[in-house]
Amino acid sequence: MHPSKYLDRNHGGAAGYVRGPRRPAWSAFFAAALLLGTVAAASAQGAVKSVHGDWQIRCDTPAGAKAEQCALIQSVVAEDRSNAGLTVIILKTADQKSKLMRVVAPLGVLLPSGLGLKLDDKDVGRAGFVRCLPNGCVAEVVMDDNLLNQLKTAKTATFIIFETPEEGIGFPLSLKGLPEGYDKLP
Repeated sequence: MHPSKYLDRNHGGAAGYVRGPRRPAWSAFFAAALLLGTVAAASAQGAVKSVHGDWQIRCDTPAGAKAEQCALIQSVVAEDRSNAGLTVIILKTADQKSKLMRVVAPLGVLLPSGLGLKLDDKDVGRAGFVRCLPNGCVAEVVMDDNLLNQLKTAKTATFIIFETPEEGIGFPLSLKGLPEGYDKLP
């Protein structure tokens, strides 16, 4: 299957990133978010358990949870705007049935434009924002194996937020260490 086809909901993909203005159904994302509660990892909190290249595994026990939740995390700053940061969080749900990628973008993003993703300069698509918190707005994607494999094999990722429909801000993210970091997630 052509890599971009699985990203388009009209072609039966499940990655969560979609091309153009279409948006995925968010019911699965909300169900997964409820399983995790208000995960402290969403704000990059928690103790650093290990470092894998440019990624950290951080763990914390969310309020009301019985077990510790760990996530693979990296924070970056826009190349041309030192005051605009982005945090990418990859985790497995507590039931180990889903893989999530949460991206916390700075406040002030244009929510309808969503969050864009390029891997090695190839457009992967966009995901919608699901909520805004005091520290930023969150886009959340349930990752399928295809998207996870693309992330593991690509050299760089660029997440794109929009302040206006015409103006995107790119956040380059190193994928160095992601494959081994993901494999170490409990």
